[in-house]
Amino acid sequence: MSRRTIQSLTVFSALLIIGVVITQIYWVKQALDLRHRQFNQNAHVALQDVAGKLASVNGVMQTSNPVEQLSPQYFLVNTNSTTQPDLLEHFIKDSFQKHNLITDFEVGIYDCTTNRMRYGMSLSTKNNDKIPTKTTNWIKTDKYPYYFGVRFPQQETYFAGSINGAIWSSILVLVAVSFFAYALFVILRQKQLSEVQRDFVNNMTHELQTPISTIRIAADVLNSDNIVAQPVRHKRYVQIVQDEILRLQGQVEMVLSMAKAERNALTLEKKMLNAEEMIRSILLPFEDKIQFKCRAENNMIYADPFHFRCMINNLIDNALKYSDDVPDVVIEAYSKGKCLVIAVRDQGIGIAPEYQKKIFNQFFRIPYGDVHNVKGFGIGLSYVKQIARAHHWRLDLESSLGKGSTFKITIPQK
Repeated sequence: MSRRTIQSLTVFSALLIIGVVITQIYWVKQALDLRHRQFNQNAHVALQDVAGKLASVNGVMQTSNPVEQLSPQYFLVNTNSTTQPDLLEHFIKDSFQKHNLITDFEVGIYDCTTNRMRYGMSLSTKNNDKIPTKTTNWIKTDKYPYYFGVRFPQQETYFAGSINGAIWSSILVLVAVSFFAYALFVILRQKQLSEVQRDFVNNMTHELQTPISTIRIAADVLNSDNIVAQPVRHKRYVQIVQDEILRLQGQVEMVLSMAKAERNALTLEKKMLNAEEMIRSILLPFEDKIQFKCRAENNMIYADPFHFRCMINNLIDNALKYSDDVPDVVIEAYSKGKCLVIAVRDQGIGIAPEYQKKIFNQFFRIPYGDVHNVKGFGIGLSYVKQIARAHHWRLDLESSLGKGSTFKITIPQK
């Protein structure tokens, strides 16, 4: 499956997930709105029924619209006469149960002589509990001399409980969508790992075949009869074999070291060494292609010589790979406080900001397209980071596109 197809499927799946979530939220909101309307209608009808019964008992004329809703939770009912609390309580509970309003509510009766609400009582159609409640903050009106108010303080809880089925179905849908999204993420991750594995195997095979081919050619030359008569040539080919074996050993050791570092089983054989002398010995095969500037007051560090050599070699290789036709690579060593800083600077193509954190990941290679002059199998900088971490050193990167890159290793000194 091509990358473009996977990207299209990912976008389409994401849109489907977003659509399902939005649809589910919309239907839950619609269900809540419907419950609100049904509740208000039932409350109006039930309270009108209560007003009619009170009017009949008190022998007064009932107004045409005795119920007024002043807020989503508060209803006011005109009675045109005084109201007995016990009778009101009985009528309200009976009417609410008749209209299926099984919820908690509060009742307050307006006293026109004192201009305040009295008889504040918290009741419920779910049980026979009666709890006094304050009515000082209840809304009052000057329209009617006699009225009572009803509040539903737990209205939202009532609505949520009435649509439990819709809420649970929404939760199940969201869980299913989450599992789908996770499965999609795993599939894409496995696809990425498969591509990384394939690139790693191809690049590693190439990198290992190069020194092996060189050793085989040199071995064929050394196996010839007339090479003994040419000591200079014989020595040169022996040196080639030794260099390629060291190169091959370094590549294999780097892969093994990465595997050990992942298992936290990497063992360092630290000892005191002179960083300047080590770097100069590393630069011998490069002749005058790389400049080395040492301005450090103290060049002694406590490190593993093999891994330190591999770190510097990897940074040099990285600088040369991503340089122009004529590499301009400089290595600097200088003191900074109680630390030795080793900086490998190039004037190459640089690294884009979006890749600067990723280049230290295993097997990651910047996608510059089909660039054959950039070799390696993608663990050089990851190896450098692992070794720096194992030594408790600091590794920093400064880079700009078209202006080159600088890798700095800050090494504490005792």
